[in-house]
Amino acid sequence: MEKLTERFLRYVAVDTQSDEQSESQPSAEKELTLLKMLRDELTALGVEASLDEWGYVMATIPSNIEENVPAIGFIAHVDTSPDASGKDVKPQIIPDYDGSAVALKGVEGLMLDPKDFPELLNHKGETLITTDGTTLLGADDKAGVAEIMDAVQYIVSHPEFKHGKICIGFTPDEEIGRGVVKFDVEKFGADFGYTMDGGEVGELEFENFNASSAHLRIQGRNVHPGYAKGKMLNAIRIAEEFDSLLPKEQKPEYTEGYDGFLHLISFQGTVEECETSYIIRDHDGAKLEAKKETMRLCANFINARYGEGTVTLTIKDQYRNMREMVEPHRHIIEKAQKAMEMAGIKPRIQPIRGGTDGANLSFRGLPCPNIFAGGLNFHGKFEWVTVENMEKASKVIINLIALFADKDA
Repeated sequence: MEKLTERFLRYVAVDTQSDEQSESQPSAEKELTLLKMLRDELTALGVEASLDEWGYVMATIPSNIEENVPAIGFIAHVDTSPDASGKDVKPQIIPDYDGSAVALKGVEGLMLDPKDFPELLNHKGETLITTDGTTLLGADDKAGVAEIMDAVQYIVSHPEFKHGKICIGFTPDEEIGRGVVKFDVEKFGADFGYTMDGGEVGELEFENFNASSAHLRIQGRNVHPGYAKGKMLNAIRIAEEFDSLLPKEQKPEYTEGYDGFLHLISFQGTVEECETSYIIRDHDGAKLEAKKETMRLCANFINARYGEGTVTLTIKDQYRNMREMVEPHRHIIEKAQKAMEMAGIKPRIQPIRGGTDGANLSFRGLPCPNIFAGGLNFHGKFEWVTVENMEKASKVIINLIALFADKDA
């Protein structure tokens, strides 16, 4: 039997960074490398598994009990964020972590320091896995993938373990918002699902942001700077001016909890033309609409000042808060809480300050809360996870399956 740590390290060695500029699905051919591996590993474990043309791995473990109980699905995504390289990941393993700063040895002077990331101190004595500072780690969400596979390995090697129908799903392109666009919920076959895609131990989430994106094109007017007075319109400066009009307190570095935000994620251009992109987030749908209206008002102000057509603003909706679809099935939250308590974990219900595949799946008929996978500082070089966190997540999966198989639980 393969240990969970070994499995995780094999998975992060595969570059699966998704590509937001691509129109294909999966967005990057290299994602299929890990997806094919997972299909083949499931098959080798004796589990019926398939990989379809869209890059979805689906597998089913049939029920081994007579009782009619709900079919439960567990889902994780294989892609890593476009925000940082996922190629040639070189994990650092620190057994019995002592709470000191960890040198990320691939970049001279770079440290993973509890002064900056105090959560590290909650994991003294555990086996810490970090990056070497040159890439992200990939715990988002290969920790979730490894935990699900570890649970599958346990189930097939313990035929005495009683369970209902179990559905396994691995998806591409979650990081670019297209993870389950073509996911066949009916084919998947689960009544309820859980994404293993959260952070710290104990996290349990059934609320996420309502999400929209905004793209601005700013048309300037380039004139030789020696003769520019009264003539030049510098698109770069106009883009900066637009950003300065947005409420400072609604920028992500000033928000937490249920606060939404307006986040500038890209800025490129010249004096003649500039393009910027934002993401707009809020747990409350009405507040999201207000933020979108703020952006429209700022665009109108710029056009009134510099001429109609200076700014072209395009806003697109991306996903919605899954709370309204999950809350009517409160028992799936309660079972997840109990599964954590059985593993000695104190559940922490909180809103996701982001989104998961589970949000879109919930609106497509598969209520799908999110459970911790155990990593922190996702999407960058300071990402880390502990072996103990992943082991606890795998145990929660097993506990959940047992609870759903027991009608009296």
